[in-house]
This record gives sequence, C-alpha cells and structure tokens, in this order.
Amino acid sequence: MEIITLNNKNIEDEHICCAISDKKSNLGYQAKKHWLKTEFKNGYRFQKFDVRGKVFIEYVPIEHSWLPLLGNRFMVINCFWVAGQFKGQGNGKKLLEQCKNDATNMDGIIAISSNKKRPFMTDPKFLKHQGFEIIDEAPPFFKLWALKINPNANFPKIMDTAKRGTCTNNNGITAYYSNTCPFTEYYTNNQLRNYAAKNKIPLTIKHINSKESAHKMPIPWIINSVFYKGELVTLEMKAERHLDKLMFS
Repeated sequence: MEIITLNNKNIEDEHICCAISDKKSNLGYQAKKHWLKTEFKNGYRFQKFDVRGKVFIEYVPIEHSWLPLLGNRFMVINCFWVAGQFKGQGNGKKLLEQCKNDATNMDGIIAISSNKKRPFMTDPKFLKHQGFEIIDEAPPFFKLWALKINPNANFPKIMDTAKRGTCTNNNGITAYYSNTCPFTEYYTNNQLRNYAAKNKIPLTIKHINSKESAHKMPIPWIINSVFYKGELVTLEMKAERHLDKLMFS
C-alpha cells in the first residue's frame, strides 16, 4: 500500500479517511478539509494509506499546534488511527515512521493520550511499545507522551490553564468542539443540541476556531469534550448515554 501526503493540490480528490461513508457528517467533512487547507502552510501533515479506510496520522510542529502545550522543536501527533482490517499488520509503525522522518531535525515527538485506550486518542500501549514515555499529566486522565530524539532536549509540557480539568460553567451542559475532526459539526451542533432541548437542559456550545481559543481550553484536548455542571463527562461524539447516567440513573 502506498502512503499519500495530503496537500492543497490533491485534497479535493482524496478522501480524509474519517466519515467517508457517514452522510450525516458531510458538512463536518468539508469543514475539516477547509481547516486542513489553512494549516498546511504551518507545516501540518496528513499522511494516509491509499485505501478506503481509517489508516492515517496527522501531526504538526508544536509551534503551530492548536493543543495547549508549551515547548519548541517537537512534533505533535494530532490524530492517529488504524482501524478494522488494517490493524495488526505494522501499519501504525509505518505511519509513525513518516512522522519520525519529518521530525528528523527536531528534538522529538509528543502526543496527548490517556491512562488507557479511549475513543479518538492514540492507544497508550502502542506509544509505550514504540518507546514513548509519560512526561506530564492533567486531570482527570490526560497524559502527555514523548519520544525524545535529542537526548539533551527539554520536554514540552501541558499549559497550566489546561490542567484545571473542569470548566467554569456550572449550569447544565457545556460542549467544546473544533473542526479538526469531521464528526463534531453533526454530533455537537445537531445531536447534542437536540438532546439538550428534548430534556430541557441548558446547553452552551463553544466552537474552538483559532489556536488562541484552543490554548484557553481547561483540558489538553480540542477535538470534542462535553461537561456537565463543570465536570468532564466524555470526549466521545455520542455523549447522550454518558449524560443519561448522570442525570437519570
């Protein structure tokens, strides 16, 4: 299988792996492509296998990362997904090698993950197996993993403001989302909004539409997050079952 690097010349002809068969997320799919076009100039990389499936990696120099991280000369993995029939064949390692090649003149590679496998996060077992180590943490379960290339480099860290673990709005549901993922437009602006209206729960939606707004996040995560009365409920797109457990169990 060939690895393809998306860019402004081929992005309209290539799919971006996620949501390729999810018609509900068509608007989000286009929003993600638009977001990619604006970030390519900042060194953003989207590498994928030439197959119709979820086998890809996205990464960017920390200086241009939207994640609330402090540091320099490190590459930040933004999204890393090997799914279905493509698992267990060394494809994840091949994609990581692409990232390593682009980080040759940098001090290392970092990724936000967790204490265990969670949806939309890079598998921490894979990171550990590839030589990554935990260098920083943020509540309630976030871990910053790093693979150092330059042994004398200073590790990046999570911004203090992203270590609060709770949001300031204690009234009902608060949802943060960005167009770094094609699923967020539908599941946040439609499904979650309908859920809140049906159950008569106050809802505040905060669209992260710039690096500056992303760096003000109370957690080191910008794809999608749902809070209830200030407490983090889930990072998953389908938040309803998690909210139900809190409110109706």
